Amino acid sequence: MFRIPISLLALASLLTVASCSSDSASSSATKTVTTPTDGPAEGTADHASGHTYACPMHPEVTSTKEGETCPKCGMKLEHNDQVANGKSYAMKFEPQPMQLTAGQPSQLAFTPQEVGNEAAPVPLAVVHEKKIHLIIVSKDLGQFYHEHPEYTAQGNYKVNYTFPKGGDYVLFQDYTPTGSGHQLGRQPISVKGPTYAPVKFKNDDMQWEKDGYSATLAFDKPLNTGQLLGMKITISKDGQPVTDLDNYLGALGHVVVISEDTERYLHVHPNDQADKGPAIGFNTNFEAPGLYRVFLQFNHAGKIHTGDFTINVKGPAAS
Repeated sequence: MFRIPISLLALASLLTVASCSSDSASSSATKTVTTPTDGPAEGTADHASGHTYACPMHPEVTSTKEGETCPKCGMKLEHNDQVANGKSYAMKFEPQPMQLTAGQPSQLAFTPQEVGNEAAPVPLAVVHEKKIHLIIVSKDLGQFYHEHPEYTAQGNYKVNYTFPKGGDYVLFQDYTPTGSGHQLGRQPISVKGPTYAPVKFKNDDMQWEKDGYSATLAFDKPLNTGQLLGMKITISKDGQPVTDLDNYLGALGHVVVISEDTERYLHVHPNDQADKGPAIGFNTNFEAPGLYRVFLQFNHAGKIHTGDFTINVKGPAAS
């Protein structure tokens, strides 16, 4: 099993799944990069007929009826008349130094912008107790890191970071402009220096083990696109079920799912449950077939643990 180095992450609870895909963006570490991200769909519900209800993480899914659920993730639609605001957003990325080098400290700066009105400030909502969640993965998806840029007096968000190895990486920014829907920024970058050894993932691997812990990934139905899937991860320690998982900022577990080509990104959080393990339940769905890497993060005995899995998703099941 390939083992992943990771810094401590801070991710609070959203008791469901978040899923969005990003378009490829051409960039390098020697440039200032602005990555467009689509804003929420406009006109998907007729507000004249009543209040608008929308999925907090799939703002394009809307209804004028209270109590409905999102067909993509199973989350209950919430009252939010501002979610379909018709705006699009971009995330401007500026590294210092401009050429990132492995082993050398750097500062990563991010500025959310409204497309077509870039000078206007874009306040961000606090989601999972942070305004931006920065996911850093190596291009081969063998390395996974999670950081949280903090707001500065210059109106942007910065984090100090040192890349352990050179090579190709992809940065994802998970954020929500106030009064709008969930957004995803994405920038491919290159880091100078001795490179990491790429890993080629191919076969399904639904078992993870490290430091006496093990985690098993399972789904309630075959892995096909176009359907809501129940996902369960069961955790044990030294062969015994873990029944005293600690909430990590309000959630029993956190999952990020990224496609092999890094073009699709899903952000998954657990369903509400009364117990503290050993099983954590999730809902998710896949819009495109292919190989995906699944990264689990959970808190036990005062420490954040990270597990990784590999799954292969097929196309729609035959009717």
